Amino acid sequence: MDTPDPKEKSGGSGTALQEARPKTKQPPLFQVVMLNDDYTPMEFVVHVLEVFFRMDRGAATQVMLRVHTEGRAVCGTYAKEIAETKVSQVNEYSRKSAYPLLCSLEEIS
Repeated sequence: MDTPDPKEKSGGSGTALQEARPKTKQPPLFQVVMLNDDYTPMEFVVHVLEVFFRMDRGAATQVMLRVHTEGRAVCGTYAKEIAETKVSQVNEYSRKSAYPLLCSLEEIS
């Protein structure tokens, strides 16, 4: 005698029906973008990338150079709440350190 699968329901006619699982949609992701300015020292930018985005020195230097040469660079991709927190933390830390360094948020489409 076969043991019925607990995930299956019998339709009464001997036909086994499997429950449909609802499809969940992934939440949208957001990029934290660092913007260039003509005042913030490069070393401070590297420090911010190491502390707030947990980059090693080499990766932080590469992102800093991209910000410097291209005017902006993506620091990371996160769920909305995490990205908003990162932007807020960086902008507040920069302001308290008397630098105009800014990060912004962009939704990935």
